[in-house]
Amino acid sequence: MKIQLLLSRLVSLLLPSLALASLVLLCLPVLAEDVPEALRPPKGAQVAIVVFEDLQCPQCGRTAPLLVQAAKTYKIPLVQHDFPLPAHNWSFDAAVLARYFDTHSKEIGNEFRETVFAHQLEIFPQNLRGFADKFAAEHKIALPFVVDPEGKLAGLVRADKDLGVSLHIEHTPTIWVVSSKHAGKPYVEVTDTSQLYAMIDAMKKD
Repeated sequence: MKIQLLLSRLVSLLLPSLALASLVLLCLPVLAEDVPEALRPPKGAQVAIVVFEDLQCPQCGRTAPLLVQAAKTYKIPLVQHDFPLPAHNWSFDAAVLARYFDTHSKEIGNEFRETVFAHQLEIFPQNLRGFADKFAAEHKIALPFVVDPEGKLAGLVRADKDLGVSLHIEHTPTIWVVSSKHAGKPYVEVTDTSQLYAMIDAMKKD
């Protein structure tokens, strides 16, 4: 009983100090070396939009045009990462196909992603390949029967997924506005896309 009382008193003495320490940590600025590389803009850019997305995710499909337009409006990079969800039965294969089109040019790869988002409701595991064949033909690209014989493209998709897991991503799309600045917090998550432009404006001003 005496030991329990001593422990109880010790905890009551320590709790205020722990609370104060937590408050101090929350108020400290995020140091440059503490910022994950994925939440930094590409070299040469001051501000960028970073998104982890699933090509089969309906909300990703609705959000994608807004992100593309914001990047064009502000002339800032849009950095897209794959985060295929286990519940979606063709998103991983679509991400691998997008990576294949990236090998021709990043613009072609991104156009494929935008096209997939625009036609999500028409795509199924059984017709995904035909959808990609049609896209390839329209862009005069020969799509090989096996697009990823060595699994390198799938490896890139998995690496993106692992990166997202390391950032504690739990849903798609997960969107950040990120900055190259070293003072304050150089990244902020966009939880309300109606505030995207205002958040970019604020990040560019800081």
